[in-house]
Amino acid sequence: MPRDASDANDRSSGPFGGGSRWSDLERPPLNADALRRALVREGALWTRLEVVQRTGSTNSDLVALAASGEAAEGTVLVAEEQNAGRGRLDRTWTAPPRSGLFFSVLLRPAEVPVARWGWLPLLAGVAVATGLARAAGVDTALKWPNDLLVTVGDEERKTGGILAERAGDDGVVVGIGINVTLRENELPVPTAGSLVLAGARGTDRDPLLRAVLRSLEDQYGRWRSALGDPVASGLQEIYAAGCATLGRFVRAELPGDRSVTGEAVAIDGDGRLVLATENGMQEPVGAGDIVHLRPA
Repeated sequence: MPRDASDANDRSSGPFGGGSRWSDLERPPLNADALRRALVREGALWTRLEVVQRTGSTNSDLVALAASGEAAEGTVLVAEEQNAGRGRLDRTWTAPPRSGLFFSVLLRPAEVPVARWGWLPLLAGVAVATGLARAAGVDTALKWPNDLLVTVGDEERKTGGILAERAGDDGVVVGIGINVTLRENELPVPTAGSLVLAGARGTDRDPLLRAVLRSLEDQYGRWRSALGDPVASGLQEIYAAGCATLGRFVRAELPGDRSVTGEAVAIDGDGRLVLATENGMQEPVGAGDIVHLRPA
């Protein structure tokens, strides 16, 4: 995920302390107090929100806080800069300071069977896509299992990702990274994108973060009320409707240097991607790297 700074009037608080003045006027710091007023309220999912100026990984920090007993469900940790941000398969995620949203949330879905917790990163993807559509006016597609895609010109590019990690026996930390104002010359790879490059009507990170967290609270509440049932909660249907992988010919690069090629035809009840292979078999993929081999 990212790297720098702070408003002189908005010092970071909590266990990660420290702060510095900000200088990029196109990328002002997040207003932590305003975010708390909007999101942390009685009866809401979000119970605590911290904005830190610099850390290694918000996921690692929040997992550690959860393990120490210092973080309740609904804790949100946001970083203006990360220098050890992680994606899936231990890939690094880097971006200039304050050019995106990089945050982690702690969830404790106690009444949901653990077998259904695998839906949480997909749920987060739906929430992010919904929130960004409302606040930024950008259509965001979902690449299974956890990439966020936007269209830049006529190209499909990755603008964000999601990483879920267990936090003890009863918790999950979901990390979300979204490139917001990344410019073309700042892209880490040519296949990366950002909301501004996709023509977003707004790139103020405060309303974007509020919209994403409210959408996540809504999706999580419905899923949890349905005891994690992806059909009863509507999650399976909503995810499939926004999944850019379905209907594509793809290659699934699996653990153990194995790969499977076929058409992505469904998301099953466990959140797995189902491939119709050339030999007429349907193979569910629960973990792996998906490569889109042709346009939708």
